[in-house]
Amino acid sequence: MNVDIQSLGTFNQLAHEGAEQATQSMGQMTGIDAVVDVTKITLLDRADVGEELVGRDFVGVQFSFDGVLEGDTVLAFDVDSAGTITEEMMPGSGDDEAMARSGIEEIGNIMMSGFIDGWADYVGATIDHSPPKYIEESGSDVLPDAPENGDHQQVFVFKSEIEWIDESVNFYIYMLPEYESLTEMMVEHVDTDGDAIPIDKLQTFNEMTTSGTQQAADNVEMMTGIPTAAEVTQISFAPIEDVPKQIGTDTFVGTVVEFTGTPSGYLMVLFDEVSAINVAEAMMPIEMDSEELTEQHKAAIEELGNIMTSGFVDGWANVLQTSVEHTPPRVVHDMGRAIMDPLAAQVGQHQEHAFIIDSEMRTDDIEFQAEIHALPNEKELRAALDDLDVERATETSADVEQIFK
Repeated sequence: MNVDIQSLGTFNQLAHEGAEQATQSMGQMTGIDAVVDVTKITLLDRADVGEELVGRDFVGVQFSFDGVLEGDTVLAFDVDSAGTITEEMMPGSGDDEAMARSGIEEIGNIMMSGFIDGWADYVGATIDHSPPKYIEESGSDVLPDAPENGDHQQVFVFKSEIEWIDESVNFYIYMLPEYESLTEMMVEHVDTDGDAIPIDKLQTFNEMTTSGTQQAADNVEMMTGIPTAAEVTQISFAPIEDVPKQIGTDTFVGTVVEFTGTPSGYLMVLFDEVSAINVAEAMMPIEMDSEELTEQHKAAIEELGNIMTSGFVDGWANVLQTSVEHTPPRVVHDMGRAIMDPLAAQVGQHQEHAFIIDSEMRTDDIEFQAEIHALPNEKELRAALDDLDVERATETSADVEQIFK
């Protein structure tokens, strides 16, 4: 079953427009101006859905929908944002729990009805949805269980992040469609003479990236002695101009390389500043006196970034049976978006949309977290997927002796 780039772009735009319509409805009810920051389609393991919500409390509404498209959708506000919104719509509701809950249900019903109706209008078929169900949960528990997808262990998730202008208000729209109904709808829009991607191979590539991330984590442990595990791996698809927004405005320390071959593109290994200092000092033979990031820290991060990149990229090459080379790492220390902006601009010279491959790794031993972001050339990724032998998906081991030469 194939899905072409154009149909992925169309469905991503459809989700974005639905989020904008929902946001406009909210603005009319509350008078608060808001913008849809980013909308993307993500393919990831069912168990990892909502990982980015961990550690926060949310309220919102859930809907189920069925018809030509089946699944669930969620509108989730963090608790402080929900209070701001209901107070704007119904002054005094902050002191009345029942009134606040009623306000969230009313807002959610109007917003999400517009969101689902937009999909139905586009496909020219009926999509019914249930009444809103009020939810109040922590972290990913605010989301319904990801749909069971038969033999498919991964799900497509549409996610929009919305930010209110001049207000401390953020919310998320998650749409979790059932795999078969979504992919069948996508296939109907495939241009048989165009740039189709086999969905099963996209899933295999995602699994392969998970193994590549674990290889990179193993290399961290080899160099530092810190047990490190791969956490979340996902492939997202978004307009090229939205790519830098997905990295965020936090400050990172890490490395950037350009990789060439099939596929080609850019790869970043990024640490938050605390993690960078901790993992760098674990590599140093002497204890550092400074708590600030020094040139010695950056040199250690450069070495570590090179080893992590090699393990990650070599894993791809082993499975794809291609040669994938990469440049020496360039150390970066800047806001995430500032790091990604010039890379997205380079890739954007040849394509309107981008696949973004994201992985995370963590350790419980010290405060440490790392992210790997790959931005491949779209056409070359398609070529690699066309040639991918799914039976080789587990062959991601890298030659450690070669890496440490």
